[in-house]
Amino acid sequence: MKDKNLSKLQEKIGYRFNSIELLRQALTHRSFSAENNQEKDNERLEFLGDAVLELTISHILYEKFPCLSEGELTKMRAGLVNELSLAELSNKITLGKYIRLGKGEEKSGGRKKSSILSDTMEAILGAIYLDGGFKRAFEVIEKLFLNKIEQENFEQKPLKDYKSMLQEFTQANSHVLPIYKVLEAKGPDHDKHFTVGLWLNEKFLATGKGKSKKEAEQQAAKKALEVLIKEENGVKND
Repeated sequence: MKDKNLSKLQEKIGYRFNSIELLRQALTHRSFSAENNQEKDNERLEFLGDAVLELTISHILYEKFPCLSEGELTKMRAGLVNELSLAELSNKITLGKYIRLGKGEEKSGGRKKSSILSDTMEAILGAIYLDGGFKRAFEVIEKLFLNKIEQENFEQKPLKDYKSMLQEFTQANSHVLPIYKVLEAKGPDHDKHFTVGLWLNEKFLATGKGKSKKEAEQQAAKKALEVLIKEENGVKND
């Protein structure tokens, strides 16, 4: 990969590497490494980046939400440090096009797989930690995640987070993530009502309504979860 392309990626991340080889390794999936024996894959960097990310997010949440309990902070962190969240951030910086993949993984759509995107993002954070130290890694993570923390408005989440519950259920049973789409938005800006549809593996499952997109998504997730649990129980009872 040309350094010019890597320069663009570094701009998007907000960090310029002293050792460009560390960044190359962070972008190297094990499938690429298997086909190029002299190339190191990014799995060790991913291991390191995961730890750096969790510590940094824990620190940010601890400082930002002094009134929350340990349990609430843990739940909040779980909503940020997970495969889906990291994949979303990866897509924002178009990380997929920079990953070094083997031919087979390339053909199977590896550049769009949330697991590969999230693992690569963690590997990059691990590489930044090695290249520039914890302070620089902290600054990069804070910049990447701060808007997400503020937008999520964790303190006003419903007691039961059905979106997270549905995500955990689908990942455990089908390895497919649900997709939410706004079907309708009615009313003036100060009193809008949203209708959201939910699809799983291209199959329509449920709709939800609410005064915000998040509320509508929660309702759709609740209904979808009920449908999936009933289907699962039906299979088991046969």
